[in-house]
Amino acid sequence: MKIQCRKCLLEDMNRDEYIKSLQEYITSYPSSERVDDETYNMRLDICKECDELSNGMCAKCGCFVQLRALKTKACCASEKKLW
Repeated sequence: MKIQCRKCLLEDMNRDEYIKSLQEYITSYPSSERVDDETYNMRLDICKECDELSNGMCAKCGCFVQLRALKTKACCASEKKLW
């Protein structure tokens, strides 16, 4: 998996490669640190209804919601929406 440069702006990156890299990272995330599929989908459903969601990212904390939603130790950045 190719890691993107943390100092690059999105405009400097190939969008398709970046999305593919992110999807590969999500897929390869350790199963011991992942929530079950039902919890993952429930969390994403909450994010889809949230006004803070923008282009797959949380406008409140800046994370990619698909990555945060799968982590066992993660929580929602919005005080209104606790997991």
